[in-house]
Amino acid sequence: MQILVDADSCPREAREMLTRFSIRLGIKTIFAANRPIPAGPESRGIVTMEVCPPGEGSADRRIIELAEPGDLVITRDLPLAETLVEAGVTVLDDRGIHFTKENIKERRSIRDFVVGLANNGLEFERTASYGKNELKTFANSLDRELNILIHRTQGKVSGSA
Repeated sequence: MQILVDADSCPREAREMLTRFSIRLGIKTIFAANRPIPAGPESRGIVTMEVCPPGEGSADRRIIELAEPGDLVITRDLPLAETLVEAGVTVLDDRGIHFTKENIKERRSIRDFVVGLANNGLEFERTASYGKNELKTFANSLDRELNILIHRTQGKVSGSA
């Protein structure tokens, strides 16, 4: 099990919290982006930053290459989230929303509609800023999903003996 982070749009506070969770739990975490992005506190070799080649979507492609069922991916990118959910990967955004096969298509449809409005010059409401409430919701979702994945992984290990 590992955590993969689409780091280009992940807020600093969320990156720092992810680093602390990773170190505390000993879970390998990879931040992928097109440029170096600080991950947070000292990582003790558990947390790495992968600088992907320039070009649109290179970090997304790298995350898709690395992600496997049993991993956790953090991303705001709905097309990336949809691809990963369809592949059986657990996906959260940095506000704590858990993307599932049941909700990803609706969220993607709404996103595509809003992008279409913007492309036609129509104004749309932007997401509010990232603050303590969003970070707390993310922390709660992160804790819940990591516990589920850890228990699932331990069950496979102990069940295969």
